[in-house]
Amino acid sequence: MLQVTVNEKNTFSVVNEEGNLYINDVPAIWDSEWQANSLISILYNNKSYTALVESIDKKNKEISLRINGRVYKTNIKEPIDQLLTSMGMDLKAMQKAEPVKAPMPGMVLKVLVTPGQQINKGDGLLVLEAMKMENILKAAGSATVKAIKVTERTAVEKGAILIELE
Repeated sequence: MLQVTVNEKNTFSVVNEEGNLYINDVPAIWDSEWQANSLISILYNNKSYTALVESIDKKNKEISLRINGRVYKTNIKEPIDQLLTSMGMDLKAMQKAEPVKAPMPGMVLKVLVTPGQQINKGDGLLVLEAMKMENILKAAGSATVKAIKVTERTAVEKGAILIELE
């Protein structure tokens, strides 16, 4: 059984038994076919839909679809994910992004990101001047910028939290 959450609000149990699909234990008649340009043609309970795949995040098991102009962000939990969550071992929570700290005392010259921005490993976050050298602090991994704790032209001490990530 898969557990599918849509837009962080509605959760459905999805079971595929011998080619028959059940959503919350109710039989569902459906078919789908991939089209060109990231489109999926879907027939669900005798209604036809065309979905545009906006993004697929295999690591986090998330898919964003646009159907009739509305975005549906789905999160899929397989049985192993559900078991780990029930045991208090949610992998997403365990992979919490560490805040970006000043590696040395210096002056923040420029902040390169904004709150809510998605960042990837290696993306520049801010420019820190130390000992008359400009250093670009980069992201250690993929995350979302939660908060920026400094402003430009501010002196910071070693270890000061500069940017919070989630």
